[in-house]
Amino acid sequence: MNTLQLSIQIDHRSGVPIYVQIMEQVRQQVTSGKLQPGDQLPTVRQLATELRVNFNTVARSYRMLDEAGLISTQQGRGTYIWEMPSPQVVERLRHESLQGLTRHYLNEAQRLGFTQPEVKVELEEQLASWKAGDNLADE
Repeated sequence: MNTLQLSIQIDHRSGVPIYVQIMEQVRQQVTSGKLQPGDQLPTVRQLATELRVNFNTVARSYRMLDEAGLISTQQGRGTYIWEMPSPQVVERLRHESLQGLTRHYLNEAQRLGFTQPEVKVELEEQLASWKAGDNLADE
């Protein structure tokens, strides 16, 4: 069995943590059928080199996917797609992605000196726009 070449695109300017981008793209490729149970993934080092990211970032993604039961890392043998994820696993991975995005957003807002009330007002305005169907793309 050959190791697959994952088609993962990292956007360093998106504001989405890289480990979340990796997790989400692996999850999407499994749920779409592009990755099948039994497919072998690149090693952490191989993927980190290919994506030009830190080894620990890929290791974190793989660890979280393993904990979710989507992949299985077998010492000395490699990392494999374990099974088609249940709806509960998919939802948990989605929720973990949202948590990562939220932490990143709040850390950036804090780093830029915004107060909690300022962040809350902006978030409520953006949610209202989203509910109204407005495009949330960067303007």
